Amino acid sequence: MNNLLQRTLSGAGFIVVMLACLLLNQWLFAALVLFMTVTMMLEFYRMSIGKRQRAGQYLALFSGVCLFCLQFAIAGFGLPVHFAALALVPILATMISAIFAKEQGAVADYAYILTGLIYIAAPLSLSNQVAFHGGHFGASLLLCFFILIWCSDIGAYLLGTAFGQKENSRKLAPHISPKKSWVGFWSGMVTCVLVALALCLVGLLDIPVLHGCALAVIVHCGGVCGDLFESLWKRHFGVKDSGNLIPGHGGMLDRFDSTLIAMPLGALYLSLTGYLV
Repeated sequence: MNNLLQRTLSGAGFIVVMLACLLLNQWLFAALVLFMTVTMMLEFYRMSIGKRQRAGQYLALFSGVCLFCLQFAIAGFGLPVHFAALALVPILATMISAIFAKEQGAVADYAYILTGLIYIAAPLSLSNQVAFHGGHFGASLLLCFFILIWCSDIGAYLLGTAFGQKENSRKLAPHISPKKSWVGFWSGMVTCVLVALALCLVGLLDIPVLHGCALAVIVHCGGVCGDLFESLWKRHFGVKDSGNLIPGHGGMLDRFDSTLIAMPLGALYLSLTGYLV
């Protein structure tokens, strides 16, 4: 099977699974995001510290799961918000476990362990605020976030590959990702804004058109930063992909690196403008 066909089939299959989990009910949504959280954190730890500090890694994974579950209960079932403080218990336990680590390089290792929590678990836990509105599950807004991120990536890739790889093309961040160009950046932004307009017009993105366009710009810029941020880690550790979970696409972190910055920024914008309560 050639690489393009493999990428297409595996990508399409994963999108179908995602859509089912997002649209059917809150329990499938929770299972999906928890799977993403654990898988992405494991990929990050495998890339950064390998098998060292297993106790710290497991505590961090447990912390990430607790953080999501508490946010899920608060957003979806009316758990009093002060219970969110309970998420600090496993996080503090993770920090304390560093004191008892006997392996060499524990300080650096635990810096990566805590980075995984901030970088991956915290942003994904915010998906609860996007998926629930007034205690009712409705993942259409979350789906719009993913559609905007995907279309931004597609527009940047297709037009950036076609027109941004010439000798005189200006590169976006050549020291991190030599193939990303400004042509791709602006192409992705235009694509994202056009898709946001379409989503507003059909009613899937239920906000005024002006705010929809602003959201598209924010999501696109956040997505590009998320992509480059993961590329920075991979370049630092000398790896091509974070994993091989999705054939032809790499790991889960490779597929959702854009989401880790784009979704929190988009959610913040909608919160500040009163469209996310």
